[in-house]
Amino acid sequence: MLEKTFVHIPGIGYTTEQRLWERGLRSWTAALEHVGVPGSFSAARWGLVQDHCRQSVSSLQACDYRYFARALAGRDHWRACRHFRDGIGYLDIETDGGYYASSISVIGLYDGLRVKTFIKGENLADFAEELERYSLLVTFNGTTFDLPLLKRAFPGAPWDQLHVDLRYALAKLGYRGGLKQIEREVGLARDLEIRGLAGDDAIVLWQQYRRGSAEALELLLRYNAADVENLETLLDLALPRLQAHTESRSTS
Repeated sequence: MLEKTFVHIPGIGYTTEQRLWERGLRSWTAALEHVGVPGSFSAARWGLVQDHCRQSVSSLQACDYRYFARALAGRDHWRACRHFRDGIGYLDIETDGGYYASSISVIGLYDGLRVKTFIKGENLADFAEELERYSLLVTFNGTTFDLPLLKRAFPGAPWDQLHVDLRYALAKLGYRGGLKQIEREVGLARDLEIRGLAGDDAIVLWQQYRRGSAEALELLLRYNAADVENLETLLDLALPRLQAHTESRSTS
């Protein structure tokens, strides 16, 4: 989908992008190879579009995720997922119930192979270095919750990644509500020991751990791991549907 995208180019909105697709200009390469100037474009404006297409091709070949993170609106970052999948990090945090940088109790990061966990009082500070490995972050409601807290807690960390917030991406497809509700709707089942646990339970489990319960921490980490692992399944569900939804508007 990324190579078909034109809305990251200044002055190109969704309607103009769709018109380009309808004219057969369905990729940067097609735009660069096009002879003449498409209708509704001046020669100067079309020249700027082609300049941005060249930059886009070059940036993609260089795996420059920062270019696309800056150029694309946040709601369109999903378009880059397939190209930057090797640097993906599914991210979720737990807190002690507060909304401060110091409230973060657990950070979970899943790279598609294994979950890495960062725990307050143990290795939480290591998160900043780990973050450097990722070019694309996937969260659920991270725009308003996880990332603001993390950016306050780790102001010196690199926060230049692409970011897909599945809360909003899935809402485009008709899925509303919290993460656990959507998991149930699509048939994702959690292990019995953590099934039914929610954010408030995570706070209680952290409090129990702080009072000495190692079992509470183990359960909390399993709960957090399920959160980040299930984000991968939900992203895989969402991506082809988002693309079909976006492209269908040009043929409707």
